[in-house]
Amino acid sequence: MRDMTTPQKKIQELCDCFAETDPLAEMAAVPRDADEEEAALKWLALAVLHGIDRHAKKISLKRYTDGSVKTQAEYRDSELPSPGPGVGGRVIEAVRQVTHIEGKKGEIPLALGIRDSSIELLVKVDKDSDSEKITLKFGK
Repeated sequence: MRDMTTPQKKIQELCDCFAETDPLAEMAAVPRDADEEEAALKWLALAVLHGIDRHAKKISLKRYTDGSVKTQAEYRDSELPSPGPGVGGRVIEAVRQVTHIEGKKGEIPLALGIRDSSIELLVKVDKDSDSEKITLKFGK
């Protein structure tokens, strides 16, 4: 039987599952996950949890045309553990699937339920000839 869980619901379930963990430590292990689609959703959930925990303004993931991936959180200028090239590409695909942003640029609010609460993020996608970037903005 096929799993009919939506990517957004799966991200919420993973947020619930990893709520009591250290998101950065878990993010560092994501590139070793065998299932890249699952790992992409896990990385997104961990990024949300890390952003909430550290009061981040935004977290971004940028994939370059050569396949390399760079991540960054804005609360102090620092990099997050990269999900790696394969999972990084899947993260971008998952964000596009959840938000239904199809063009080169777009932004949309995304509400995620986490345990007995919820959070609304502003999700931005920006693609140019060199790279594709997703940004999760926290707060208003």
